Amino acid sequence: METEKSKSLQRIVAILDCFSYDRPELGVREIARSIDFSSSTTGRLLQAMKEIGLLQQNPLNQTYSLGGKVLAWAGVYSSTLDVRNAALSSIQELHRVTRETISLYVLEGNERVCVERLESNQNVRIVARLGRRVPLYAGSAGKVFLAFLPPARRDAILKATPPTPITASTIVDIRALMDELKRIRKKGYAVSFGEWVAEASGVAAPIFDARGMVAATLTISGPGQRFTEDVVQHYVTDVTRVAGQISRELGFNGKLAKSSMYDQLDEE
Repeated sequence: METEKSKSLQRIVAILDCFSYDRPELGVREIARSIDFSSSTTGRLLQAMKEIGLLQQNPLNQTYSLGGKVLAWAGVYSSTLDVRNAALSSIQELHRVTRETISLYVLEGNERVCVERLESNQNVRIVARLGRRVPLYAGSAGKVFLAFLPPARRDAILKATPPTPITASTIVDIRALMDELKRIRKKGYAVSFGEWVAEASGVAAPIFDARGMVAATLTISGPGQRFTEDVVQHYVTDVTRVAGQISRELGFNGKLAKSSMYDQLDEE
């Protein structure tokens, strides 16, 4: 049975979830409609959250946005990610070499989350938003996770989030997706052409930890018109080299965990 405290906590989380890059400032009525609360209840919660630093309020239009405490928590979260700390200098090098957007994703629940990104400085570029959550079946980074996760974990994710079209190029047929994952395991990298952003292409490689488990994925992404076949092959070399370098810094010895399970899966 839910207590009043747990209900209040759920309401606070629901309010925080209303804010996004596309909607960084919201009014009381907008938030109330989003979470299906009354305006009066929502207003009281917003004021309480403002008082403790979770939210801040624009004095001109009275809208709310995330407060400094949330940013501080985000910094703590980022600092505890061993893979991010190990990867930072390497992805900075990759950014200088490619001049394209470089992103680092980790797995959270059934989705991948961008925990570090260096944007391209070219006029036409792909923006990878920090904190953005993306399903695993679409895009090069997500497919890398699915390819190298233990089969039982992979199957559970696909059951919970079955592939649905995001763009015309999204792989939604399970058999076709499984064939793609098999190829990714053999090659050690994944490519994507417009699978979750229609005009974007990407190349991704896995980063493994000391246990031989996939810890993160590293991607190079950019507009499809720049990612020709020759450019993609060049970036494959770059991203696999740097991902391997980061893996070694995390203690990976070249042996994947549960490799026999992958071998059996590829023989099916």
